[in-house]
Amino acid sequence: MRLLGLAIMPALPWTLWSVFAQEISLPAVQEQAAAIARLAVPVPMVIVPAGWFLMGTPRKDEISLGLDGPYDDTEQPQRRIWLDPFEIDREEVSLGNYLTWLLRASRRPDLGLARELLMARARKVPESALAAWPVFYVQWFEADAYCRSLGKRLPSEAEWEKAARGTEGRLFPWGAAAPAPDLARFSRHIDNVVLPIAPTDSFPTGRSPYGLLHMAGNVAEWVQDWGGIDTYVSMSERNPRGPADGRYKIVRGGSWRSSPAMLRTATRGGALPLFSSSTIGFRCARSVR
Repeated sequence: MRLLGLAIMPALPWTLWSVFAQEISLPAVQEQAAAIARLAVPVPMVIVPAGWFLMGTPRKDEISLGLDGPYDDTEQPQRRIWLDPFEIDREEVSLGNYLTWLLRASRRPDLGLARELLMARARKVPESALAAWPVFYVQWFEADAYCRSLGKRLPSEAEWEKAARGTEGRLFPWGAAAPAPDLARFSRHIDNVVLPIAPTDSFPTGRSPYGLLHMAGNVAEWVQDWGGIDTYVSMSERNPRGPADGRYKIVRGGSWRSSPAMLRTATRGGALPLFSSSTIGFRCARSVR
């Protein structure tokens, strides 16, 4: 399991936020956030039916150096897992929808997000384009609070993987073919100081078996579970929810800067729940009764 970040910037109260953000104009951030939020578009959810699926990667006697081999042994052994039906956002939570929530809840954005908003404004990136970006620079606790405010929750790791690969254990959301520029946003570098992030509704050829977009690349995604080294050995075969506690939260899917191996549907990443990055966002899920 790759750890995506160790640096921590805790969520700050409004009074302390300004102390650590002296170089950032708060009125300018609020103005930019409001302009982007006005362009937010609701995201549909997709139903993933109840049933079994293959989670993880099977053990092999020989060492595989290709993409079909495990990224590491935390995704082994492969298990046959049953999940009850659930709904999950078709797209990653957009910047427009997230900023709408922040403004309504009188919350301030992460400092990293605030800086990127002002940078995009200086580079004259249209608000319509920014509203369609996935949110990034969001801590796990913020992602969890956002989903709960909508009567949803973060998906479990098992739910995320089934939504990404289907019931047949796809290597990537689109199948067995290696990642390519028309399938996902990955292996990119910052160009002209603007993040190379794609709109949440883009790359339809890379969609998962259930029609979900960007389950590989663009931004990696927080899930509900704590990370654990031997999780797959001991987890329940029905609706597993991961360890009761831990140090790292699981992050899935890889991002715009990830190598192809991180885009595999079985590859696991992790980060401290107070970590935020330009490479991590999320999507929400909901149980179906």
